[in-house]
Amino acid sequence: MNSLEFEIEDRTFTAELHEDKAPESVAAMREFLPLQSELMHVRWSGHATWINIDEIKLPELPRENHTVYPSYGDILLYPGYRNEQEILVPCGSTCFKSPAGELAGNHVATLDAPREELREMEQETLRTGMKDVTIRLTE
Repeated sequence: MNSLEFEIEDRTFTAELHEDKAPESVAAMREFLPLQSELMHVRWSGHATWINIDEIKLPELPRENHTVYPSYGDILLYPGYRNEQEILVPCGSTCFKSPAGELAGNHVATLDAPREELREMEQETLRTGMKDVTIRLTE
């Protein structure tokens, strides 16, 4: 089983993929990784960060292992049913929302990171803006 590695400036986190719970979404992620982008603070969802992936052509994905209320470290892939495509990285209390209302994202992975580090990362994006992020598969 592979996992993901999130490199966010000077921090590196790993995440366990949920291939058994979200197989089509994980397969779609495998197709576009590695990804170099920017991690930014959410506007609508609470204590979370996100990565815009609108430029990626995703296949039509079903709702699988989806949630509106992810826990800290739950990585959601949102294929753009009602809003732009994104990867959501919750860092605390989160209700996944947009101007279109509540959204349900596919829970594809869970970060192995201390709650305090995630909260600090979220606060940094709020205070200082976007952070460079690279997501890659690891063996």
